[in-house]
Order: sequence, then C-alpha cells, then structure tokens
Amino acid sequence: MLAARRGELEALGHLDGVHVPLVAPIFQLSTTDVSTVDSLGRLPAGLLPAVDVSALPDGAEAELARWGVPLMPVICLTDGERRLAAHGITARAYAGRAVVRLRIGQDRAGPHATNAVVERIWRYARLAPEQCDLLVDCGEVGCRADVRAVEPRARRALEWARRHAWCSVSVVAGGMPPALSRLPTDEPVRLCRWDWLLWQRLADLDVGFGDYGVASAAPDVEPSADRLPTVRYTGDDAWWIYRWSRRGGRGDLRVADLCRALVSAPHWPSAGANFSWGDHEIFRRARRVAGAGSTANWLAWSTSHHLAQVLAALHQPARGGEPRSGPPPPRSRAPRGGQPRRVG
Repeated sequence: MLAARRGELEALGHLDGVHVPLVAPIFQLSTTDVSTVDSLGRLPAGLLPAVDVSALPDGAEAELARWGVPLMPVICLTDGERRLAAHGITARAYAGRAVVRLRIGQDRAGPHATNAVVERIWRYARLAPEQCDLLVDCGEVGCRADVRAVEPRARRALEWARRHAWCSVSVVAGGMPPALSRLPTDEPVRLCRWDWLLWQRLADLDVGFGDYGVASAAPDVEPSADRLPTVRYTGDDAWWIYRWSRRGGRGDLRVADLCRALVSAPHWPSAGANFSWGDHEIFRRARRVAGAGSTANWLAWSTSHHLAQVLAALHQPARGGEPRSGPPPPRSRAPRGGQPRRVG
C-alpha cells in the first residue's frame, strides 16, 4: 500500500525482472496525487498496479478507465453505485480483476451486513467473487497492544471471507510510526515491525502478506517531514531508523556519514550493495561517489531495500520446508507451493 510519492515510484521503477512478478503495488491517491498518472504508466513491464481513488470526489478523475493506463481498481465497501459501475468498467478493460478493500477499523459490520455489501459490489460492478482479490486492511498497528486488539478482528474478517470464492485473500497492516521527529539523531534507532508480527500470528490462516512499505498507515503522513537525512532500513523483525544531523549544514557530509554507519552495521545484508538498487545507492554515498540526494531519494532507497527484504523473508523456508508466505495476494496466479507473492 503506497501513496504514489516520487520516491516510492522510483523504487518500483528499479525492480528487476525477477522481482516484478512478485510485487503487487496498491496506490492510495489523494487529490494532490492525480499528477502521478503518467508515472504509473512508466512502471516496469508486467507490474500492474491497483489504484484506490476513494479519497477523490466523484467525477472524471475518479473514473480510472479514462486514465488510459493499465491498472486494477480498488473497490471500497462505501463506494456508491456510480463509482462501482465505473470500477467494473475499468476491471473489464484491463486485467478483468479488481481488489476489494475491507478496512476492519472502519467497515465494522456483522457477517450478514457485510455479505449484503459485497453482493451489492458484485451486482453494480458486474464482477464475480472469483474476479476479486480481498484485501483485509488492518490499518495502523503501532504496539503490541494494537496487535492483540487487531488480531481477533482480523480473524473474524478472515473467517467471514471463507464464505466466498475470492481469487485471493491478503492481510495488510502498517507498523511505522506516523512521525519520527522525536527519535534520537546520529544513531540507529530500532523500531519493531508490528505489522510483520501481526501477519506471522495470522499466517496459520494461509493468507497473503501486505504492508505500507516504509510509511505509516496513518493518512496524510509524509515519511520525511522533518527534512533531516533519513533512511528507514528494514531488518528481519525491525526497522532501523537513521536520522542524521551531525556535521552541521553540509548535506553531502551528513548523508555520507549516515551511509557509512549503515554499511558497517550488523543489519547490513551479506549481499551488500547487490541486495537491491537502494542498497547500491546507499553504498555509493558511503564511498562519497555520489551526491546527498533528496527526501524523495532517501525514501526511494528505503523502499527499494524494504521490497527486497520482504521478498527474501517470505521466501525463507518455514518448518516443513515450505515458503513462509501464504497464497498469492492480488494479481498472482502461482500455484500453491510456488514462489511467494506479496502486496506492496
């Protein structure tokens, strides 16, 4: 789940051909993001994004079929009849598929009421359940108490989902704090990935994994609002936040110092600069063979590494030798036991 910022789009643009089939990006657009339509059309071949325009008012801008860009619509349970019909047109024009987003923090209803809502979606969008990927969006989980509170609600939603023949079912959550400005600077700060922990607790239900990248699930939060050089580096079960203010106002020196600290840390991957495009860019700054970059660049490097880290983690064998990931999330058609997929 991404916000279609330049940095996130740049990271997706540097995915290699091996990783493209494993990533399913879902963009949440605000009224200021419509200008990114052209960028969506320049994503790597084979990377078909899904787009959520629920924040946009009804009109031509929210009718995705008019954009002229191959994509999948994201259908929300609160969408009106006109928007549902438009989403159905978009789905049939491209992949013949749509994503249905069930937000368990906002779309609270019993199973019978939810059945009525999704049947209405299928009727007005003229889609069958088999053409829809269900996304159970748990929103922000920022601590262990949030995980304990959200898990039973997610389990109830997933139990309800078994009543229908969805193309796939995935769980998405976000664990990054809404703001990092109060964290210490000039030292790596460890933050638990509560969204990853939540999915691990639900993995027995055989569902796909999704997250909000390195951004917060809270709406309208800019990942680098404090403007200090910041890298959000994803580890196995935690993020390592690098916010650097040392060496005064020289941005290139601060970024070089930050990157040197990162490449010498225990959580720097054994593959080093070859782990992802973002890791390569960080390594170049550590050696001072490139400039400091910008807030968009720091977000791009962080997102690139995050994608590679999550894909690697999902592909690690669990007990019994099977991949740790569940069934394919939206867009995938891999058979059970094939390569793991994820929602971006």
